[in-house]
Amino acid sequence: MSTHHKAHNVVVVGASAGGVEALQTLFSALDPQLDACFLVVMHIPTQPQSNLHLILSRATAMPVIAAHEDQPLRAGAVYVATADRHLMLDERGVRVTRGPRECRVRPAIDVLFRSAAVTHGKRVIGVVLSGALDDGTAGLWAIKDCNGLALVQDPVEAPHSSMPRSAIEHVAVDFVGSLQQLAEQINALVRAEAPAAQTDAAAVNEHYFIENQISLTGKGLEAGVFRLGKVSRYSCPDCHGVLVEIKEGPITRFRCHTGHAYSVKTLISAVNDSIDTALWDTLRALEERILLLRQMADLAGKAGNAGDAADCLRQAERAEARLQPLRELVLDPQMFGSNEAG
Repeated sequence: MSTHHKAHNVVVVGASAGGVEALQTLFSALDPQLDACFLVVMHIPTQPQSNLHLILSRATAMPVIAAHEDQPLRAGAVYVATADRHLMLDERGVRVTRGPRECRVRPAIDVLFRSAAVTHGKRVIGVVLSGALDDGTAGLWAIKDCNGLALVQDPVEAPHSSMPRSAIEHVAVDFVGSLQQLAEQINALVRAEAPAAQTDAAAVNEHYFIENQISLTGKGLEAGVFRLGKVSRYSCPDCHGVLVEIKEGPITRFRCHTGHAYSVKTLISAVNDSIDTALWDTLRALEERILLLRQMADLAGKAGNAGDAADCLRQAERAEARLQPLRELVLDPQMFGSNEAG
């Protein structure tokens, strides 16, 4: 893609909950003749196969393509991340990888945004739409750090405001507005000519290269994950490896040596899920013990061992009494507070 005279010609868009409608509205309002390429990540289930590219194709006259490996970037086209694959950019064009999850999702918005920032710098427009939790915030920070622009949907308009609010709170965004206003901004920015003296003077943070390599290869140790920050006190909820704490301005993130990455919000969400699973496993094991003790009592009674039968029943009753507080804890709707998921 060669539109060197344009100030901005790479538009990356991230969405989560409420994102299908937001993306349809945004793309229906964009000029289909814009001399820019568009790349879209929305959090989608691993299965079944995503039809997001087909849905978006009904909202715009631009060709909408399910992204695949080593596609060249073409102006006037929309590339959409597919299920269970990160969408990235590098010097070769579009990359598709099954790298480690970031913010508990694959595809992840941060992965696309960060790779676009490194590859295309000041030409990038990053757009965060409706969604829960905070995927996209760190990626938008990288875009701004590489002299790109950050646009965010007005949280008041977004069906799920957590993702836009996080971006606004942590990144010096360039514009916040409705979907219609965002489309107008993108139309104007892409049409604008680059200043004649504009140069790429930004020095790209080494951390972005490291994290891009992790997303591409899954080789955290080889890529240099421990150069990203200090070792934290926490372990990875996915693989139980050590987590490195990454600081970017007001943003704190974590990444383990196998590559899984978390924001603070997604880390607490993952920890909550781990605790929930462990509590239910404990409840199940204790209930199985009670059932087994009752069966042992029944067998002992049939064999004429009244003392053994009574002892097993007493153990079962004590276990049942001790189990009740755990059952109440597991069922307590306030156990984890608000746990908004994307």
